[in-house]
Amino acid sequence: MATTDAGHAATADHSADSHGHDHDHPSYLAHHFDTPEQQFDSGKLGMWIFLVTEVLFFSGMFCAYAIFRAWRPEVFEGCSQFLNTKLGAINTGVLLFSSFTMAWAVRASQLEEHKKTAILIASTLSCAMIFLGVKAIEYSHKWHMGLLPAGLFSYDPNNPHPEGGPNYLAYICAPFAIATVGIAIWLVVSFVRGAKFQFAVAKPILVVFLCFFVGVGLGTILESGSGGEHAAHAEGEHHDASEHSADEHHADEHSEGEHASEEASVAEASPAESGEAISGLVAPGAMVASDDNLNVVKRLASDNTNTGLQSELAARQAQDEMSYGAITYNVSDDSSATVASAEDDVMRKSRAGVFFSIYYCMTGVHAIHILAGIGVLIWLLVRAMREDFNKNYFGPVDYVGLYWHLVDLIWIYLFPLMYLIR
Repeated sequence: MATTDAGHAATADHSADSHGHDHDHPSYLAHHFDTPEQQFDSGKLGMWIFLVTEVLFFSGMFCAYAIFRAWRPEVFEGCSQFLNTKLGAINTGVLLFSSFTMAWAVRASQLEEHKKTAILIASTLSCAMIFLGVKAIEYSHKWHMGLLPAGLFSYDPNNPHPEGGPNYLAYICAPFAIATVGIAIWLVVSFVRGAKFQFAVAKPILVVFLCFFVGVGLGTILESGSGGEHAAHAEGEHHDASEHSADEHHADEHSEGEHASEEASVAEASPAESGEAISGLVAPGAMVASDDNLNVVKRLASDNTNTGLQSELAARQAQDEMSYGAITYNVSDDSSATVASAEDDVMRKSRAGVFFSIYYCMTGVHAIHILAGIGVLIWLLVRAMREDFNKNYFGPVDYVGLYWHLVDLIWIYLFPLMYLIR
C-alpha cells in the first residue's frame, strides 16, 4: 500500500514538472504557458483581436457621419462653426504627446528602468486628464447654449448665451474633485502611518488628477479668447438676412441710378428691338462683360416676352454649374433659397440636432475610452512602481500601449471631420 502511494506521488510530481509547475516556474508566467515568449505572443494576439472589434465599433459611427453629411452638407458646415478649433487642436497635441510617452514607457519596461517607466506612465495619465479637462469646458459651454442632441436641442438664436441655468461645468468637475480630495487624504494618511509604498503611489496619482483642473483652466482661457467669435457668429445669423437685403437694396438703387436712362430707352422698345439692343451688351456664347450688364440682362429677361434672354440666362446658369461642379441657388425663382435663410433653417432639432447627436456620440464614446484607459494606466502605474516588469515580462505595458495608440488614432480622425472640414 505504501509502495502504491509513493508511486502516485512520484507520478504527480512528474506531471507537475512536465507542465512547468516546479519551484523554478517564474511568478509572472501563467500556469498554462510554457515560456514568456508564448505568453507575450498570445496576449498580443488577443489585444489585436480586441482592437479589431473596436475599429468595427467606431466604423459604424463614421459611416453614420458620412451618410448624414452627404445628405445635409450645409448642416455640418454650419454647425461645425460652433466647435472651437483651438480646443480641438490642443487636445490633438496632448494625445499625440501621450502616445509618445506611452511608447517610451514600453521601451523603458523592456530595459527594466522601473522609475522611468512609472514616470512615463504618469505622464501619459496626465495628458489624458488634460484632455478630459479641456473636453469638460467644451461640453459645458455647448450645453449652456442649448447645442444638444436632437431630442434636447434648445439653441435660441435670439439668446445664444442665456443667463442662469444649471452649472454644467461644476457637475462634470465634481467627480474629479471628489477623487482628488480622496487621494489627497490617502496621501496624508499614508505619510502619517509610514506606509512608504502607498505614499509613493499616491503622489503621482494626485498629480495626475490635478492635471484635470489644469486642462479645465487651459480650456477656459482658450474658450474665453474665442467666445466673442462664437457669440458674433451666433448673433450674426439673425442679422445676415437683413444686412444682405439692405446691401442688395443699396446696390440696386446704385445700379438703377446709373442705368436709368439706358433701361428706360430699352424697356420702351419692342421685344425685337430689345433683343437687338441687348445683343450689343451680351454676345451669344460669350460671358457677361460686367455685373452692370448682367443686371440689365436680368431686368430685361424679367419681361415674359423676352424669351430669348430668359433662355440665354438659363443656359449661362447651367454652364456655370457644370464648370464649377456645384449647384447654385436660383435666387430669382426661389426667394427662400438664400444663404441667410439656409443658415437659419440649419439651426433646428431635425438638422443641427442631428449634427450634435453625432458629435456627442462619437466624441462621448471616445471620452469613455479615455476614461477606461485611465483606469488601466493607473493599474499599470502601481505595478510599475512595484517593479513587476522586466525584459521577459512587459506584456501588459505593451498591450495597454496598443489600446492607447488606437484611442489617439481615432481622435486624429475625429478632429478634422468635426472641426476642420468646412
